[in-house]
Amino acid sequence: MSLSARIDGWLAPKPEPRRVAFLSEQPFAHRGLHGGSVLENSRQAFEEAIALGHGIECDVQETADGHAVVFHDYDLDRLTNGTGAVIDQHASALDKLQLNKNGGKILRLREMLALVAGRVPILIEIKSNNARVGPLCLAVRHALEGYGGKAAVMSFNPLVCVWFRRNAEHIVRGLVVTEQDDKKFRDRLARHRNLWIAKPDFLAYDIRDLPSKFARNARERGMPVVTWTVRTPKQQAIAAAHANESIYEVVDE
Repeated sequence: MSLSARIDGWLAPKPEPRRVAFLSEQPFAHRGLHGGSVLENSRQAFEEAIALGHGIECDVQETADGHAVVFHDYDLDRLTNGTGAVIDQHASALDKLQLNKNGGKILRLREMLALVAGRVPILIEIKSNNARVGPLCLAVRHALEGYGGKAAVMSFNPLVCVWFRRNAEHIVRGLVVTEQDDKKFRDRLARHRNLWIAKPDFLAYDIRDLPSKFARNARERGMPVVTWTVRTPKQQAIAAAHANESIYEVVDE
């Protein structure tokens, strides 16, 4: 084992295997099983994934009044009949909007969890691009209180993992990683630094970067790696060889 791998193992210890076993038991549909007439992060996209017995990856953002809603873009324009930033809207206002493609309303995280009801595992990506992670993390924790299904949170922001480690240690947490355009020594060092800060239970890794020494070292010491976003047979083969499971999309023909 290399020195860097030893340091990673010391500063970001591997999780207890039973805690993260569900991450390796089925693939995860990226933003639900969407495509064609089915919109991402919609009720139907989640139902389609559940029908296959596949896990669900979804995105969560904070509203102006502190609710967690299931939505990917920071702005409403691409996916709804509304406009403006999600963070500037109250949850009650978002409840009145409609997703495109007759996708229904934007789901609050509590509504999404009630829909899934433990039938398949869920990966919740917390969309936070700054240091102010507390309010959204708290909203997610509240939504997950009493939820009986398997679920994990993850984020590019290592401070999200820090928050959950300190305030909701029982919730499985992951660090999302991409190496795209970050190949220099200082970038590699930053990945290790983020790992040490986050101390995650798993990594969610960019499929474009696999195989990766960083991801391989994590797996070899017992930290699961799920990979996103798998769209082609070639990427499926890479995921099978270099990750525990895939977060996938079905590409429209």
